[in-house]
Amino acid sequence: MTRSSHRHFSGARSRLLSAVLACLALYLLASLLPISASAQAPPVNNCLTCHSMLDAPLAVKPDAFAQDVHARNGLTCAGCHGGDAAAEDPTRAMSRAAGFKGKIQRTQIPELCAKCHADAAYMHKYNPSLRTDQLSQYRTSVHGKRLAQGDTKVAVCSDCHGFHDIRPASDTRASVHPLKIAETCAKCHASAEHMKGYSIPTDQFAGYSASVHHEALTVRGDLSAPTCTTCHGNHGAAPPGVASVEFVCATCHVFQAQLFDTSPHKAAFAAMGVAACITCHSNHRIQHPTDAMIGTDPQAICLSCHASGDKGYAAAGQMKSDLLRLAKAIQESGETLDVAERSGMEVSQAKLDQAEARNSLTKARVTIHAFQPKKLEEDINAGLKIAEKTHQAGVAALAERDYRRMGLSVSVVFIIIVLIGLWLYIRQIESA
Repeated sequence: MTRSSHRHFSGARSRLLSAVLACLALYLLASLLPISASAQAPPVNNCLTCHSMLDAPLAVKPDAFAQDVHARNGLTCAGCHGGDAAAEDPTRAMSRAAGFKGKIQRTQIPELCAKCHADAAYMHKYNPSLRTDQLSQYRTSVHGKRLAQGDTKVAVCSDCHGFHDIRPASDTRASVHPLKIAETCAKCHASAEHMKGYSIPTDQFAGYSASVHHEALTVRGDLSAPTCTTCHGNHGAAPPGVASVEFVCATCHVFQAQLFDTSPHKAAFAAMGVAACITCHSNHRIQHPTDAMIGTDPQAICLSCHASGDKGYAAAGQMKSDLLRLAKAIQESGETLDVAERSGMEVSQAKLDQAEARNSLTKARVTIHAFQPKKLEEDINAGLKIAEKTHQAGVAALAERDYRRMGLSVSVVFIIIVLIGLWLYIRQIESA
């Protein structure tokens, strides 16, 4: 076989192999298409045909139901209400023989939802990460206990999650999304009419809406910021008691809690049976903490318990004085560095060091929770050393600026004198 014949044979073999592989790929694709189409085909749900034309409360909007997490996973109305959703005859569709339940009573809702949501094997087919202990938690909650006692006004699953347009918690349109939870709880807890007979305030939502937590969540977009369920729980909702408030707050504010455990206030608050954190910071209406909260000024919280002459009064005054001293030193250092920077001097390193001084002030404001002036002084002194160092750097930069300006001025004057001398010399030559 010649070389040209060999190349021709090799090329034909390659083309034949490519054609066979292409046919095989088309065959596999064609065989998979019907399976894929049938897997994605929505189940027949004739219930919507009638209920989409009915008025509330029997109306169900097909568009909304199509977005429901259950519908998107292939479940129909029959999953909760029973019956035969595929039947075209309403009599057959709502047949008791087909298990039709019709309207679900409020007292039946938790158990009905739990038929699926408490079955780990069933739920893992849809979402392996979803918890399946919601019903057991609900039974321990204030809502669950009162429902078991016959109180049908308390919240059940559908009050929080909705009915026919239930969305996953990660969906921003869901009523249980972090941005919506407070509003969902407020439907009941902010209604004076609904909360009659419970002896519970109805201003929690108004207070929370003005809090630092709400600002972090809605303004800064921090979805980890506390909302109602962060402190009270969700399915196992229960108000934290006096003894547990500190632990609830400590879930996020770890360092403050550790410092408070070493403070003299720990035993004092325990002896009085008072919740420590909310005594100073409140509960729902938590404001931005400021240095004005501590000290002996009229608006200071310390004066709620301490009076002039006791040790706590003196300690509060000293701690406030130390905080103001460091804050003033940082401010003066910053102003000096700003002037030097605007003058064109290099002070970037000093500005970086000043950030460490501000960190010391932040740390000191946390250390306050130990209520030990000597412990606070350690952070204050560390910050003062850095502030003094950066202040001196700014002063040195301004001194160098002034020196350069003086040198420039002398140089300019000397140049002007030389120019005048040259001009006079030239005039003298021209007149000669």
